[in-house]
Amino acid sequence: MRFQGWNKQTKLTHFFSLPNEIFLLGLAHGELAVYCYLKYLEDRRTHQCWPSYRNIGKAVGMSENTVRKYVAKLEERGLITTAYLFRRNFI
Repeated sequence: MRFQGWNKQTKLTHFFSLPNEIFLLGLAHGELAVYCYLKYLEDRRTHQCWPSYRNIGKAVGMSENTVRKYVAKLEERGLITTAYLFRRNFI
């Protein structure tokens, strides 16, 4: 399989940015992994995403309970907010 190159449209959609200050907060590696995944999923116009804890866990290689722990820590730090919909937990 050969690399086909990037066209202008796809070049702008295959990245996400993190604020430089995120590395100064002393986040645990799991917190950083969860935060990065949420930023990856984020809608850039609304700054929202709606993954389940299960999907986050599959993506970052953690159990649902571990993801819940790190999401709670990120929320305590004020980096994210969470909402609960349809009797299932979403971020």
